[in-house]
Amino acid sequence: MTIDFTATQLATRAIHAGQEPDATTGAVVPPLYLTSTYKQDGVGNLRKGYDYTRSGNPTRDSFDTQLAAIEGGRYALAFSSGLAAIDVLLRSTLKPGDRILLGDDVYGGTYRLLSKVFVPWGVGLDVVDISNVDAVKEALAANDYAYIWVETPSNPMLRITDVEAVSALAHEHGTKVVVDNTFASPVLQHPLELGADHVVYSTTKYIGGHSDVVGGAIVTNDEETRDAVAFLQNSAGAVPAPFDSWLQTRGLKTLELRVKRHSANALAVAEHLAGLPEVEKVLYPGLESHPGHDIAVRQMHGGFGGVVSVQLAGGRDAALKFAESTEIFTLAESLGGVESLIEHPAAMTHASVAGTTLQVPDNLIRLSVGIENVDDLIADLDQALERAK
Repeated sequence: MTIDFTATQLATRAIHAGQEPDATTGAVVPPLYLTSTYKQDGVGNLRKGYDYTRSGNPTRDSFDTQLAAIEGGRYALAFSSGLAAIDVLLRSTLKPGDRILLGDDVYGGTYRLLSKVFVPWGVGLDVVDISNVDAVKEALAANDYAYIWVETPSNPMLRITDVEAVSALAHEHGTKVVVDNTFASPVLQHPLELGADHVVYSTTKYIGGHSDVVGGAIVTNDEETRDAVAFLQNSAGAVPAPFDSWLQTRGLKTLELRVKRHSANALAVAEHLAGLPEVEKVLYPGLESHPGHDIAVRQMHGGFGGVVSVQLAGGRDAALKFAESTEIFTLAESLGGVESLIEHPAAMTHASVAGTTLQVPDNLIRLSVGIENVDDLIADLDQALERAK
């Protein structure tokens, strides 16, 4: 009997979609296909359509099926990194002369790719506060855009964009919306249901979830876009290795459990830090004081993510000392792994946007709150703040 996964809940789809037991042995976990090529049953007679792993691999196909089911999209395509996914999506659907409207608070690597690679290619780039619907409306009235690029929550200022409102406005102008849903994950937020055209992920983060694999993905309901992306994916070759895909399928199976623990821990950390004199501001959409809290409550479900950003009252020096003084939080880039990480965006993940409109405050610290005991995490932050005085 074939299960209708559209009638099941997310946790069930995460474990079973694309994960049918092996037909030959009955192995509950599908085999890992560590092969670069496949025996053909005759010239041009491919067995189940496979000829070369750049073009297709059963392990990668399993991950694509699993992710599409969780996201609620028709198609998912996995890549070797989040930036590879972004690059292929844009190169396969844009041409010189097209324009992109970008949020002024996005991952530094995304801005670097767009400004240093796509702008010289002839793609126009404008930057506004995407969380401000009036600013988006003004930009759309002034220019034609192929895409509006949204991060919500954004990286690292954790601004919240009303995806439904921005998508409706964009579609009135014939503009498509891409949402980088990495911070929320498909557990907490479904941009396609809110009107977005495409969703991108750095699957390195919550989807992989264990800081042991780099990957990316595109999810869409549009067949034409899927075909264009798949053609360039195969032609350019930015595909994940089979073992990387296998690690991602493993990560997806526990995604809901982990993300809800990340979110609960992050909320407790944010509430604790908000009351301390050493902290100038806590940025976390789960706090009622956050300007995007009401929108986040409406479009995020089951939590607000595991990232908390804080600005320290002592400025840059205090921020650097704080980042270097934690014992459980590891000083490292990235986020979304089971372990807690701490970083100074201005000098690390967002160094590439220094001197631009995307420059981040130098007293800002980004915390990726893991799934450790939350009391231990809070104690570690307290001792680090004390040492940073």
